[in-house]
Amino acid sequence: MLRSAILSIFLISAVSLYDFKVPSLTGGGTIDFSKFKGKKILIVNTASKCGNTPQYASLEKLYEKYKDKLVIVGFPANNFGQQEPGTSGEIEEFCKKNYGVSFPMAEKVSVKGDDIHPLFKYLVSEAEKKGFTDPIKWNFTKFLLDENGNLITVIHNRVDPMSEEVTKYLN
Repeated sequence: MLRSAILSIFLISAVSLYDFKVPSLTGGGTIDFSKFKGKKILIVNTASKCGNTPQYASLEKLYEKYKDKLVIVGFPANNFGQQEPGTSGEIEEFCKKNYGVSFPMAEKVSVKGDDIHPLFKYLVSEAEKKGFTDPIKWNFTKFLLDENGNLITVIHNRVDPMSEEVTKYLN
């Protein structure tokens, strides 16, 4: 109860994406979204045992190609089909070993339901304001934000990150 009250207070006081700081998957660090001002940001809920998991390769390619103007932040989540059961260490090793992931990855969070992480509650709220109903339907849903932290669009989980549907916002 206290935790949800604290999260509610945080959400009420969170006025922009730049107010969020989340634990990093690697080495106890923190991902501070305020450091990404001036770049587009692609936030993706990920999973290691999903049919969409090969998108990690395209996400890495997108990150490498556009890293002067784009930051990608992956958020492992176990909300759909128990497809992200691993620990932080296991997830990090899987991503690096299999896909060479070098973009920031956060610790595992919940992206749906009663225990939804405050960042995803914020993103869903912003998406709903733009007419996206129930925007997170599965792993690898992508939220694209502009250089000022405003939501541009939500990209379906099956859309490859290197597709025109994504890159048209970056060129």
